Amino acid sequence: MTEPISSRNRKDIEAHIIAQAWKNEVYKQELLSNSKAVIAREFNVQLPAEVNVRVLEENPTTLYFVLPIRPNLSGSELSDAQLEAVAGGVTPGALAVTIAANMGAALGIIEDLSD
Repeated sequence: MTEPISSRNRKDIEAHIIAQAWKNEVYKQELLSNSKAVIAREFNVQLPAEVNVRVLEENPTTLYFVLPIRPNLSGSELSDAQLEAVAGGVTPGALAVTIAANMGAALGIIEDLSD
């Protein structure tokens, strides 16, 4: 069994999955055909029924880009730390990642997949 998912960040989880898929063709095919079950088994987690997991394989002529969930910022305020980060010259992309991480944690859906 692998290290508990709660002690890993998303980048580490993705790197682990990619490495396993590159090493093991059977694992890769199962990952492509039954992604949610493989992730649940690999990291000993139970993903909520309403969460879908898709794994796609790029090839030389097809690239994929993932657009994160657009945060609903109506009625919300930035924390002091977020305001300081913006005032300190953090790029909009870095702020978007922070906001997206906060949204995911607030939703409780991807809490275990991020730092």
